[in-house]
Amino acid sequence: MKYMLLIHSRAVDERGGAPECTVEDWMAYDKAVRDAGIHVSGESLADLVTATTVRVSPTGERTVTDGPFAETRELLRGFLVIDVPDLDAALDWAARCPGSRDGGSVVVRPVADFGA
Repeated sequence: MKYMLLIHSRAVDERGGAPECTVEDWMAYDKAVRDAGIHVSGESLADLVTATTVRVSPTGERTVTDGPFAETRELLRGFLVIDVPDLDAALDWAARCPGSRDGGSVVVRPVADFGA
């Protein structure tokens, strides 16, 4: 079954800095996922300042604004889609993700299969 891991991190820590995992942490995790044969797809997202939000009113009028304006202290940093036997396996891989540390979180969601 396919699961999407939505990787979030805190926007800033108590000292105003963003928590970071090392490049080596991410490379090791990526290698483990690929070596396990469960990698389907995944991407890191560009910096939040590059985001654009589109909203369409009930009358069809489009409004475009710079950046997201959600009131949150977490930022979506990227995603990974894995193909594992069940939710427990997906949760195990989410717990191993460097993004789950240092105040970050990984949201695990099943990918809908409309062909089933």
